[in-house]
Amino acid sequence: MKRPEILSPAGNLEKLKFAVDFGADAVYLGGKLFNLRAKAGNFTLEEMAQGIEYAHKRGVKVYITLNAFARNDDFKSIEKFVDEVKELKPNAFIVSDLGVLSTVKERAPEIDVHISTQANTTNYRAVKVYRDLGASRIVLARELSIPEIRRIKEEVPEMELEVFVHGAMCMAYSGRCLLSNYLSYRESNKGACSQSCRWKYYLVEETRLGEFIPIEEDENGTYIFNSKDLCALPVLDELVSAGVDSLKIEGRVKSAYYVAVVTSVYKRALNLLLSDKELFKKELPTLYSELEKVSHRPYTLGFLKGGDEILQHYETSSYIRDYKFLGIHRGNLWDVRNRLEVGDEVEVFTPSANVLKLKILGIYVEKKGKFVPSGAANPNQRALIEFDREVEIPENSLLRRREVKTPSLSSV
Repeated sequence: MKRPEILSPAGNLEKLKFAVDFGADAVYLGGKLFNLRAKAGNFTLEEMAQGIEYAHKRGVKVYITLNAFARNDDFKSIEKFVDEVKELKPNAFIVSDLGVLSTVKERAPEIDVHISTQANTTNYRAVKVYRDLGASRIVLARELSIPEIRRIKEEVPEMELEVFVHGAMCMAYSGRCLLSNYLSYRESNKGACSQSCRWKYYLVEETRLGEFIPIEEDENGTYIFNSKDLCALPVLDELVSAGVDSLKIEGRVKSAYYVAVVTSVYKRALNLLLSDKELFKKELPTLYSELEKVSHRPYTLGFLKGGDEILQHYETSSYIRDYKFLGIHRGNLWDVRNRLEVGDEVEVFTPSANVLKLKILGIYVEKKGKFVPSGAANPNQRALIEFDREVEIPENSLLRRREVKTPSLSSV
């Protein structure tokens, strides 16, 4: 089996660095306009230059999202954006609109073009058309099964195939949705989705205003459009054997902690799979449990196994957040992100996805250039932390604390 890349989200410069440091082979990011994550921090041109330089120095590729659906009046701005960004030498533009595709090919022919999942490519003939138009990669529609993905690769082996393996899913076909436009006047196809599908709905009969009738699938079932989150880790071996070239993680609006943990887990799983398949299977439950320690909705395989399971989560649109991110290790210090205290039982998550379980015995916070004893450390402080045993903690390791009892894991 050939090695696919791990492709991670970079909602801002800090998240890009987390993705790179925790094992991403490539990252994708957007500018301030014309990408489908308007609520992500996104990048100014200067930040984009810094991010591309940081990634390229470490052998990591950078793809620029330009995947909003354009209108006539958008193209002057799009042309200017392409002209400016191409000078930074990204590895590819990700587009969904045919007009944007032609613009990129005309103004930046030296840069690869990837076709976004928004183009909802579901068959090999469409892949061949995009190949003939000059695209080098297709981000396949999330509605495809693994056998369908394999068939596309067999029919068009020269085309790179990118598949989402983790993160939030949209109830609309390939993300093409108008709910947000109608209910909150925010255009989802230009990146401003208000996630109206996550709302809790009631019915109101025309002549009985004020009488709200719950919509029930069962006693909890009013979140009728609310999709579960995708987690393809249990079928990673099948995706790799199908010939997938890029394993894509969703989450440009997620936290830096999410980006780091998910990237690291998939990278370690891929390394195990390609070196020792039996060891991969043995370690799979442990790696899966790490993915339950980031903010997520209940997981699903989506359509990868045919879509026979229930893909909607009816009970609530809230995330499961059992762990709190406390800080990141820099040299021998910790950059504190959330309050931590002496006596806390914590975990250190390393860039290689190893976990150390420790207890905090002492905290020394920085004040006026000195480190003084303290019972706690607060966000934005730097601290020295004494644990209950001496361990070597790698650079960029993450500190976290379990906030609630984690439910027992279902078998993988």
